[in-house]
Amino acid sequence: MPVASDTTAATVGGASPAAGRTGRFRELLLHPGFGRLLTVRLAAQWGDGVFQAALGGLVLFSPEREADPIMVALGLATVLLPYSLIGPFAGALLDRWDRRRVLVVAGALRGVLTLATAGVVLAGITGPPLYLGALATIGVSRFIQAGLSAALPHVVASEHLVGANSLVTTSGAVAAAIGAGCAIGLRGLLGPADVDAAWTTTVAGLGSVVIVVVATTIARGSLGPDERREAAQALRAVASGLADGARAARDAPGVVAAFCAVAAHRLAFGVTTLVVLLLMRNSLTDVGPLKAGIAGLGEVVVAAAAGLGVAAVVTPWLTGRVGRTGTVRIMLVLAAVALLSLGLPMTLPTILGGSFVLGLVGQAIKLCSDAAVQTEVGDAVRGRVFSLSDTTFNVTYVAAVAGAAFLAPPSGRSPLLLALAAGLYMLGLVVHELALRSRACGPAQGGTQPADPSATSVSTAPSASVSVSSRSQRAEGEPGSVDRADDR
Repeated sequence: MPVASDTTAATVGGASPAAGRTGRFRELLLHPGFGRLLTVRLAAQWGDGVFQAALGGLVLFSPEREADPIMVALGLATVLLPYSLIGPFAGALLDRWDRRRVLVVAGALRGVLTLATAGVVLAGITGPPLYLGALATIGVSRFIQAGLSAALPHVVASEHLVGANSLVTTSGAVAAAIGAGCAIGLRGLLGPADVDAAWTTTVAGLGSVVIVVVATTIARGSLGPDERREAAQALRAVASGLADGARAARDAPGVVAAFCAVAAHRLAFGVTTLVVLLLMRNSLTDVGPLKAGIAGLGEVVVAAAAGLGVAAVVTPWLTGRVGRTGTVRIMLVLAAVALLSLGLPMTLPTILGGSFVLGLVGQAIKLCSDAAVQTEVGDAVRGRVFSLSDTTFNVTYVAAVAGAAFLAPPSGRSPLLLALAAGLYMLGLVVHELALRSRACGPAQGGTQPADPSATSVSTAPSASVSVSSRSQRAEGEPGSVDRADDR
């Protein structure tokens, strides 16, 4: 969010900065293009929450199934890692295909795959067929979310991107948490049998219906990309998608540092996820209204979702005072402190408190990372960079779970692992600082200006659908521009 220019405008108009932010927030909600993208995001992530919680409950908390640390890690790796490796290649298609069409086709495909996976569950089939269905469904969902992130600058002026990211990403994560809660509630009503899990998985298909219906109301071509390529060029772009995304991220001053922070959080979060799953299944017992088992996992999801909601308010406010990099620093330190103070006791109340803080921290870091990509990477390669971000998001998470699985006892009670997770946050802070210092030889203010347009084709040019006012804010080198304000 361009703090300097926003504050100046509010002062000149006689209104307070808070009133200005409220007005911009209202403007975002009333913009028809933004409203449709937000609706698609909520439907997609609600469906993801239902789908993943239904399968997670089936695999981890069914009485007849054993879930030791190695099996938990194997399941997560099977579901998340393959798509993470091909994500940047798929991202090249988001930079060549009409993103509105991608939402329609991918939404319909996601619905079909969800129903197919429900059929596998109903048949009582486990192992590779179940994981393959989950992999395909989640892979398409990730593709949809990457497309939504890449399309957002086409309906939001650049000076509103931090606020828009805060609203879209946080509300989407809350929708996923609500979806997970719905799945847990349905499981409690229907029972743990495979037929009941199949019905719960089928419910996730409702999100796909909403995606298709809403996406068809979006104008063709309005979500980009700004430049189209021939089919042969698209195929070449797919083949080099990973390298393209890495080069574009490397040439954007704040993106590498943001990715380092995201990686640190996901590594630590992967470790704590495994610990909490094992504690809930094998060690903890009910404490008054607080429950263990799958009900306790639902309470953890709710606590994390509350943290996500607070992040939606705190992040724009904090970036307005200390900038994106300052916000990331604060969040990394806060997470380390929370793990040592709330995580180590390993009781239900402190686990819920720690889940709230980690939900807040993770969402704030992700919002800053998304804003860095959207303001420093050109539209021609933005889809690949977001897919690369998704790869970082998943690979580091799976790697952490896999590594922790060899150290975690079946009970989950491992102070060593929680201390290690806190150390990962502090290591992330160091690497984040080193990444920023390595760019100090770039443009003014520590290399916080957008990359040279030649590096990303259309580095800072706004979409034709973005207002004229955003053009003045995104002009490279202009005082009070979005990149100077956000990255200070």
